[in-house]
Amino acid sequence: MVDTFSDRYQGGAMASGKNAKRFTLVVAGLGLLFLIVFAVGFHFAQKALKDQIVQALGPESDVQSIQLGWSGVEVTGLRIRAPKGWPAEDALRAKRIVVSPDLFSVFSGRYRVGSIAIEEPYVSALRAKNGRLRLLPSLLEQPARKSGNDKAPPEILIGKIKLDGGVVEFFDATVRQPALKLRLEQMHITVEDLLLPAMTGRTKLQLDGVLKGVRQDGAISIGGWAEIATKDSSLTTKLRGVDLVVLQPYLIKASEAGVTKGALDLELKSTVQRNRLNAPGVITLSGLELSSGGGVFSTFMGVPRQAVVSFMKNQNDQIAVKFVLEGNLNDPKFSLNENIATRVALAMAESLGVSLKSIAGGTGTIGQKGLEGVGSALGRMFGK
Repeated sequence: MVDTFSDRYQGGAMASGKNAKRFTLVVAGLGLLFLIVFAVGFHFAQKALKDQIVQALGPESDVQSIQLGWSGVEVTGLRIRAPKGWPAEDALRAKRIVVSPDLFSVFSGRYRVGSIAIEEPYVSALRAKNGRLRLLPSLLEQPARKSGNDKAPPEILIGKIKLDGGVVEFFDATVRQPALKLRLEQMHITVEDLLLPAMTGRTKLQLDGVLKGVRQDGAISIGGWAEIATKDSSLTTKLRGVDLVVLQPYLIKASEAGVTKGALDLELKSTVQRNRLNAPGVITLSGLELSSGGGVFSTFMGVPRQAVVSFMKNQNDQIAVKFVLEGNLNDPKFSLNENIATRVALAMAESLGVSLKSIAGGTGTIGQKGLEGVGSALGRMFGK
């Protein structure tokens, strides 16, 4: 009996072992089949996603590769070529873009993208002769596509957009032809809490970069928040050591004395609330050297050249001008250019010891033409 039981036990154990092995092989086979199906599906999903992105960006766009992963989507080698007549070859380039969505947000009424990281982007922008700012024309200047679906688009909250090592080339056709080129490098931009498509709520912004110059490079920094839907904002703009030579077309007219050397600092704290602007600022010119052309009647920003040179010598080679910009942005009569022109001109005249009465009446050393020249030069840089 013992031997018979033992034989039966051993036989049953062997059968169980064979069954377990067979089960393991079946599970492994199913797992392998699942991986193959998943890999094939992933491949076709990547190709479909790439085709959709290229189609959405238009025929001028190229994408090297798109990778789907559990953590998000990675796009490499994005390029959007510029249209004919554009001053640069490309409108947009990006070495790598990583989008990290919050997958659990699909179960709520609001989709959330945790972050979008963009490495080494390049953007070219054009300010046309009529003052209109143009950016990504193949995308932003196309007519809206009609759709039979009237369903409102879903809300998408983007937690953070970060751009590192970017380059921006700004071409301004309002000051000269061919368009003046300003180049910003080492751009680091962070945008937080962006709600699409409503654009409501405060969106935080921080921008830091370098403005390339002829003699020296300057630093630019913009930080604060803005609510795009209401146009309310609170921003601080700082320029440090910006080369006056590269800004020369904004500062002087063709008949005025040219700039051979100098730097510009600017600090502007602007607040917009209910479409009312309040922006106190300080502009400092340092190390200014003017060309000798134009004779004794030559001017700089509408001010007699000799008065500027003399003042610089007596003030340690610096001119500091304080001003305040104020106005209703909804008022069609309000012009940011004219507002800057008036405020800066009065402040400049006061700093140089020219009476405000002579400027207002247009009968003094500077007069009305000087008033227009001093401020509108800077006003052209802001534009409206």
